[in-house]
Amino acid sequence: MGGVSSAAARWGSCGLAYLTGLPDGPPDFSRANVLGRAERIAPDAATLLTGRAGLLGLTRGGRVSAGGATRLLPAHDGWCAITLSRPDDVAAVPALLRIDETPNDPWPMLQRWAATRLVAGITERAELLDIPAAALGEATAAPPRIRRIWRRTPARGLSGLLVADLSAMWAGPLCGHLLARAGATVVKVESPRRPDGTRAGNHTFFDWINGEKLSYCLDFDRDADELRQLLAVADVVIEGSRPAALARRRLGPEDIAPRAGRIWVRITGHGERSRRPAFGDDAAVAGGLIGVGPVFCGDAIADPLAGLEATSALAESLGRGGGELLDVSMAAVAATYAALPAGASVSAHPAPPPPAPPPSRPAAALGADNDAVRRLVCERRRRSC
Repeated sequence: MGGVSSAAARWGSCGLAYLTGLPDGPPDFSRANVLGRAERIAPDAATLLTGRAGLLGLTRGGRVSAGGATRLLPAHDGWCAITLSRPDDVAAVPALLRIDETPNDPWPMLQRWAATRLVAGITERAELLDIPAAALGEATAAPPRIRRIWRRTPARGLSGLLVADLSAMWAGPLCGHLLARAGATVVKVESPRRPDGTRAGNHTFFDWINGEKLSYCLDFDRDADELRQLLAVADVVIEGSRPAALARRRLGPEDIAPRAGRIWVRITGHGERSRRPAFGDDAAVAGGLIGVGPVFCGDAIADPLAGLEATSALAESLGRGGGELLDVSMAAVAATYAALPAGASVSAHPAPPPPAPPPSRPAAALGADNDAVRRLVCERRRRSC
């Protein structure tokens, strides 16, 4: 019982219980075992899982995600989650509902529509329109898929690696953040037309996840050859977009000059074989990682958990000599954590709001390190000749 009580105490003290449960009900402690597994990867996992909520002052919303963009909706035969976080998602609502124009508040209409339909039909139609949606518990727990594509090297550690971080939002950038903390040189790569969306949001969250990285900004279409040179000399590539986005620019792992020991980390919503978009809250629902009710668990929890698991898988790959593509599915990661034994939802332990993480250094301005990165690439190319 001591281990269960200790897990519940840590779950409550870090703010995860505060972020889980109905808004007018008590904090939910049922998923306390999630933190124990996460702490095996990073001792400060509690901060990594709740840091965004602490910085943004988020609270639990029950069937509304802490960030507000995702809702848990009852369907005719179960539960589903729909996310409307991007302007394109909102613009696609009329097509989803087969109406003429988007209502000012689409959620009441979406709730009525979902209640009369089967979950499978909801997710299939949402996929056709590129709207993130998931059926509760649809995903299966699975470790990252590993594919050998380059020659291996002797085992090595994280310090001194050159990492090209092409990801955005939270999961991939968190992996890059952890690698930078471990001594890697991490280059955050962004397009001037589509920079990381979190850059335009709360700057403290962007700084926290990206403060230790070099900023490299270039057009993925016009400057594809220059970007390909960076990827060719990188020891690690972190990718968070759907694979086709890079493949059509010939920037995928098969298009880059081979490098012994390189590791390509691909973080997707539902696996590299799926075209479905996903965000942390709907991916968590897909994996069944929810509180009692059902209600959302934590804040977009599949995002930071996927970042942690990607980092762990990368470290294991380095121990094997690398040369691998690692496919990390956020939904499968959530299902892995959902498979841990659930506990009682109510506890006598306190559940204060999540604290903000310690202050971090400001992230570099977009493209501020372009010249430094180009020098780094030139130096690495000379050394490899």
